Amino acid sequence: MRSVVEAEKRTVEPSYSVGQLLAYFLRLGTFGFGGPIALCGYMQRDLVERRSWVSPEDYKQGLALAQLAPGPLAAQLAIYLGWVRARVLGATLVAFAFVLPSFVMVLALSAFYLRFGGLAWMQGAFYGIGAAVIAIIARSAWKLVRMTLAREWLLWGIFAVAAFITAWTESEVVWVFIGGGMVALLVRGVRRSTALVLAPVWLLSGLHGPATGDTLWRIWWFFAEAGAFVFGSGLAIVPFLYGGVVERFHWLTDRQFLDAVAVAMITPGPVVITTAFIGYLVAGPLGGALAALGVFLPCYLFVIIPAPYFRRFAANETVRAFVDGVTAAATGAIAGAAIVLGRRAIIDVPTAVIALATFGALVYGKRVPEPLVIVAAGIVGLVIRTMP
Repeated sequence: MRSVVEAEKRTVEPSYSVGQLLAYFLRLGTFGFGGPIALCGYMQRDLVERRSWVSPEDYKQGLALAQLAPGPLAAQLAIYLGWVRARVLGATLVAFAFVLPSFVMVLALSAFYLRFGGLAWMQGAFYGIGAAVIAIIARSAWKLVRMTLAREWLLWGIFAVAAFITAWTESEVVWVFIGGGMVALLVRGVRRSTALVLAPVWLLSGLHGPATGDTLWRIWWFFAEAGAFVFGSGLAIVPFLYGGVVERFHWLTDRQFLDAVAVAMITPGPVVITTAFIGYLVAGPLGGALAALGVFLPCYLFVIIPAPYFRRFAANETVRAFVDGVTAAATGAIAGAAIVLGRRAIIDVPTAVIALATFGALVYGKRVPEPLVIVAAGIVGLVIRTMP
């Protein structure tokens, strides 16, 4: 009897250490390009199929929880897999390992942009990059449509309403997501029956000089709100950020916001790290840190708190119906965001050509990495802007 129990223990004991898992997510955060869907695919390929560190069932449950909870999809899946290995400690360490590399890169790019953003060559590069970013967002929406909506008229309806509202209001309406989840749930149910004085000035100086305590508080609260109420992939946060950063608080211009999204596209790791770039431009390194902490803390809590109980309800049809409705609404919001930002980035024939060429390269050249496309678009934009 004792030997049987010991044998069972050996079968359930992980075949990898916490250190190995952290090393993997540190590499993924450093070199993992392609956005949330690609990052989730890398985790499945590497951890489930190649190394067998994570069981298919644990991966599917983690993906379902990441879709159900608001916040960035790939980061939440990574946190859940860390929780599976070492509970709260594992989730916490994995969160830092996954986010830290891209956070450091974005802070460096933010400082460079703040210092040299007015130079003609950088403006020319972002002229082309902005158009390419629109194509990437549109392509991501298209991929999500194929993956999540299938041929179900209900989800297509939720998608269309969310896309229209986002494009019309030029902002993300949180109640659209919640309403999408509730509509899917009801229809399917029927169908089935600060102390700033001591801080150095450079630490909180952005585009408009040193930030005030009120601005820092708004940065923290706004990005925490974004992390707590935005469902779907990392790009779902774009319309929400635009509504607050550009329209509500006027922290950035349309062009600067597009530049922020572009920075997230050309760096590895989670797409929502663009929040650190925005925070840096508004209030320096401290603002970047507060923005990143604000957007990632809710998603961290939304994983580690329900994780022990989620396995009991992961297959529940009621839960899945709500998740599908929320996902359809989030996909619609991404499509709407592409329309809103496209009006500002595609301003002439060259930018339209760049956007179409980028979309075609990503759709038909399936192995073309997005950062390479972004760099190429930047070079083209720079050449066009410097031509006499």
